[in-house]
Amino acid sequence: MSLWYPAIAAAMSAALQLSQPFPAAAQTQPIKFIVGLAPGGAVDPYARIISERMAKALGRTIIVENRPGATGNISAQFIIDAPADGQLIWVGTQALTEINPSVFDNLRWKIDDFEPLIKGVQAPLVLVAHPSVPAANFTEFLAWAKANRGKLSYSSYTPGTPSHFLGFQLNEKFDLDLTHVPYRGSGLQVNGLIAGHSLFGFAQVNSSAPQHSAGKLKSFGITSAERWPAMKDVPTFAELGQPEFTTRVWFGLLVKKGTPPDIVARLTAAAKEAHADPEVRSKLEAQGYEVTGETGPHLMADIKTQLARWARIVKAAGFSSEDRGSTQR
Repeated sequence: MSLWYPAIAAAMSAALQLSQPFPAAAQTQPIKFIVGLAPGGAVDPYARIISERMAKALGRTIIVENRPGATGNISAQFIIDAPADGQLIWVGTQALTEINPSVFDNLRWKIDDFEPLIKGVQAPLVLVAHPSVPAANFTEFLAWAKANRGKLSYSSYTPGTPSHFLGFQLNEKFDLDLTHVPYRGSGLQVNGLIAGHSLFGFAQVNSSAPQHSAGKLKSFGITSAERWPAMKDVPTFAELGQPEFTTRVWFGLLVKKGTPPDIVARLTAAAKEAHADPEVRSKLEAQGYEVTGETGPHLMADIKTQLARWARIVKAAGFSSEDRGSTQR
């Protein structure tokens, strides 16, 4: 009878290991959210709000760690160089995952090195202008821009982001001969627009909506598929007959490819729970974001579809990493 005890103990030990979502050695270590941008940007509040709620769901400590540099690529490489054990979670953005691979020729990482957990929040951009621009809608704006061909410039919140490339698309499609004026952050871009230092550009909706409501900026079109709740009087570009300008910036969570499936499942469940929490949603929506909480294997397919889209635009724009600033959103 005693011969059974070692076998039973071994079986119980194996079952216990399978029930643990993380390796036993990692249970006392904090999970880290790795943010590839400097503190103070739009990504930080998202990371901190979500990490706090996920920590409760997982019963683990989560630390938000900023590792800026090389336009987010240092943070990506940091994840890739670490073990695939779920201890490090990359806070990815549209620009980091969908645009960077087309801009940097010497990257030592690729999108297939990651596995998306969740697309957390998203928001469109809006084409806004200084009140002095003599136009009340997009049609009048185009007529004015064409009448002043070669004399105007458009701003972006950072070079190499959707704000930049949507402006490039506008310039290219309507042959406006515009000059690109990049800023180092969405707040600085909007301040420049309000002051009239730049007359128009594609800006973040969360920083533009209050200025639109106050009459400090005009808004001609929004890049969401449907009208945005905070700017319901602004038509979508699809409504304006320009569906190619439809896009949304997003923030989400990814882990290194090869992370054990049970750990991925546990992290995904905690991320879904965090994004579904009413208090969390309220905080994120107050910042102008739509909480998507989108998960599943189709997420990588979506990222790759958009990566191909932006690759064509980056190539057409002749843009390279040498043209890019150090700040990105």
